[in-house]
Amino acid sequence: MVQRLSALTPDEGQIMCTPWATGMKAASIEEPARLVPTLTGAILGCGGWVLSRSCNDTGKVTMLFEFERQACVEIYTVLVSAGVELSRSDHIWLTELCQCTSNNRNDCGTEIASIELEIQTLPGKTVSASQVSSAM
Repeated sequence: MVQRLSALTPDEGQIMCTPWATGMKAASIEEPARLVPTLTGAILGCGGWVLSRSCNDTGKVTMLFEFERQACVEIYTVLVSAGVELSRSDHIWLTELCQCTSNNRNDCGTEIASIELEIQTLPGKTVSASQVSSAM
C-alpha cells in the first residue's frame, strides 16, 4: 500500500511535502542470517533508522525502516546491491520518490520516508528464526 500525502498550506495555498510510506514485497536468494545484518548495517550507514526486523522459520524477513528523503538514492542502491529483488511497481515507486526528492530537495529533502519490507528467501536457504536472532 502506497501513501502519498500532500496538503495545501493554509497561508500560501502551496502544496507542502509530507512523508511517504509504503509496503514492499521482495525476494532474495541470500540466507536470512546474512541478509538481515547486511541490510540493517547498510540502512544505518545511509543515515536510516531500522525500527523493527524479524524472520520466521519459513525464511520470510520483515523490516520496517525510515530514512530522510535526501538519502533515497543510497537506500535504493543498498536494497539492490544486497540482492533484494523488488517488484516492478516497487522499482517505479522508489524511482518516483528519488526523482521527486531530487526536484524538490530544498522543500522535501529532510522529510521522512518509511518502508515496510517483506523479503521471502528461497526455501532451500531457510534457517530458523533463532539463528537469525543470534546473527543480529
